Amino acid sequence: MMSVDFSLISQYGSQILDGFGITIISWIGAVALGMAVGFVIAVLQLFTGRWIRAVLRVYIEVLRTTPFLVQLFILYYGGPNFGVSLSAMDAGVVSLALYGSAYFAEIFRSGFLSVPQGQLEAADCLGLSRLNTIWRVQLPQMLVIITPALINMIIILSKETSVLSIITVPELTAVLTQIGSEQFIYVETTLVLCVCYLILVAITQKLGGWAELKASRYLQR
Repeated sequence: MMSVDFSLISQYGSQILDGFGITIISWIGAVALGMAVGFVIAVLQLFTGRWIRAVLRVYIEVLRTTPFLVQLFILYYGGPNFGVSLSAMDAGVVSLALYGSAYFAEIFRSGFLSVPQGQLEAADCLGLSRLNTIWRVQLPQMLVIITPALINMIIILSKETSVLSIITVPELTAVLTQIGSEQFIYVETTLVLCVCYLILVAITQKLGGWAELKASRYLQR
């Protein structure tokens, strides 16, 4: 019967924490950038001309229908051919952000469309600009509706950070894979990896529930 020994894992505690820290940093950076780009895309889709909407539609469909790993390779290895030379960390964060932006754009777009048309017409009658209509009428209502979808996408991106190890980003998966290869403790390192991601997802779900509750209370005021 195979025994599981975590004693060697404790010896590499500082390296594991460093890798976990890089995972969290790359994840938060990608989520923030991806949400910002996705929000802008959603707004442009709703309030710009047909040709701009068509270009944005192509952008969304290409990113949603191709594997993230392929997109990562194109930016990191193919980027220098087009004058875009990024470090592994920067390429990882940017790729993950662009990948997430396509999904965030669709989430935000569906949120905008969920606001009743009558409220938009009332805002127009009151003389509100498009920006004020988005900020004061649509955004507060849509946030309550799309919060679960946003949290789900944020969790998906947290797990996609493991792919960054392929381009040598020293995040958690890369660190634990290296430790496992050097010490032949694959079971232990894999279990530690699973536990770390479980903790990350659980915290995200908890914060997401809190954000959803706050958004609901704000809407009821």
